This record gives sequence, C-alpha cells and structure tokens, in this order.
Amino acid sequence: MTDHVSVGKMGAEHLLERGFQRFAYCGFDDWWWSRKRGEVFSKTAAEAGYPTYFYPQPRAKAKRTWDKELPIIADWLRTLPKPIGLMACNDDRGEWVIEACKIAGLNVPDEVAIVGVDNDQLICDLCDPPLSSIVLNVEKAGYKAAALLDKMMAGERATHRDLRVRPTYVAVRQSTDVLAIDDASVAAAIRFIRQHSKTVIQVNDVVNAVALSRRVLEKRFRTILGRSIHDEIRRTRVEQIIQMLAETVMSISEIAQALGFSDVAHISRYFRREKGMSPLAYRRHYLGQ
Repeated sequence: MTDHVSVGKMGAEHLLERGFQRFAYCGFDDWWWSRKRGEVFSKTAAEAGYPTYFYPQPRAKAKRTWDKELPIIADWLRTLPKPIGLMACNDDRGEWVIEACKIAGLNVPDEVAIVGVDNDQLICDLCDPPLSSIVLNVEKAGYKAAALLDKMMAGERATHRDLRVRPTYVAVRQSTDVLAIDDASVAAAIRFIRQHSKTVIQVNDVVNAVALSRRVLEKRFRTILGRSIHDEIRRTRVEQIIQMLAETVMSISEIAQALGFSDVAHISRYFRREKGMSPLAYRRHYLGQ
C-alpha cells in the first residue's frame, strides 16, 4: 500500500518551499487514492494559510479521453489565479496537465508549476518541459514483498502483511524549477543557497550575495517563508544529501567529503537534526539500499 498521506503532504511542501501561495490539484475523481492525495495536499496548503482549487473531472466517461478532456482541463487552468503550484495525482495526470497548459497558452513553470507522483522517468523526461515528480521507495517494497513471500513459502507465519510504499524525495525537473516569490532579494538569496547546496556556506555568505542587511533579510525570510536563512541553508543541504543517497552508490563518507563535511559524524549530526535519523539509517529505511 502506498502512503498516500505522506505523498500529498510532500507535494504541498515542495510547492510551498518554492513560495507559492495558490494551489491546485488535478486527479481522478473515481479513484480513492487520488482523492486521498488531494485531500492531504489541500489540508497541508490550508495549514499554511492558502487555498486549493480542485479540477472537477467530467462525470461522463465519454469526455475523459485524451482528445476530449485536454481542452476541458485547459479551460479550467485558464480560470485559476496565477502563479499557481499544481499537484497531479500521478505522472500520467501530470503529463495531461502540461499538455493542457500548452492549449491554454500558459507557461510552465512560471505561471503553472506542476509536480507529479511515481517518478516514471519515461513520462517525466518526455514531457515538455520535463516533469518534477515525487519518488516512491517501490524498490524497497519489492524486496520486502519478496522476503515476506519467501517466509510464507517456507511455512513460516507472516506477522506483518501490510507493506508501505513511502515517498522519499522530489526529483526536481523544469516543471517546478521556479521561485514564486515577489521579493527579489529573498528570491536571489534562495537562488544563491540552491546554487551552493554542495558547498559549505554561512548566513553571512547569503547576506553578502544580496543588497540587504542581515536583520532585514532575516525578517523577510521569516515573513515570506516562515523560516530563517539558516533553516533554509540546512533544509537545502539536507535535500542535497537525500538526492545523493538515492541517486548514487556513494558511501556516507564519500558524500560527506563531496559536500564539505569534515567526517561521517559531522554529516550524521547535521542530517539527524533535520530528519531525526542518520543518513545511513535514512538510506536503509526509505531507500532500501
């Protein structure tokens, strides 16, 4: 079973981190898992103080074909306030939304930023622009399912039959590679932090990259993002660590060296403050490596 609650929450958080204050969800009304993801996505956005607009899928199945529904989605997209962050229930739906944006004459990601689910690389990379997507730990679930089946075939009693497929991180591509922040200085500061996510930087480095005092920039960060400059540096660095844990076979020591940490103990303490576990534990628990 997929952890749809965590999926919906991660989708909203990804768009919130990019500064969006308006949200939309496009799914399949007939599928409970799609409705659940949308429900949690909307709840997470509402807790941050922002509304979510839901796509009303046509009831008639005859209108749900590619050629009939795309113009309907396009008409709905035109009615939404811009810029807006949109979550699609999966990558297939995300592809539909990207194509509908073209029909509607809307720019992705500047007017509509889109994130899907499953990280189906064939779909995501063939989208124009490429689709950002939530990565699920399906490989680990597959190993767990095989181990459970092996025990059952050996005559052992299976005590845990529910296997959870959990989201691990967002594979960021062009469809959400944007900052929906009107404050040019804060946007520039965040861009600087992201560009230097693989190096050790301090708050003063960020302050020096923009034409504001530290006090003013800190105040704007907290007002717009609800977190400090230091919090944003740590969050971005931890996301970089997670990406390297998932996409490479590098050891924790090699990742620490590549990102400028003094040793494994240092990167472990840094990561634990944000995620509550060490990088190695995270890799084993969420990524199945």
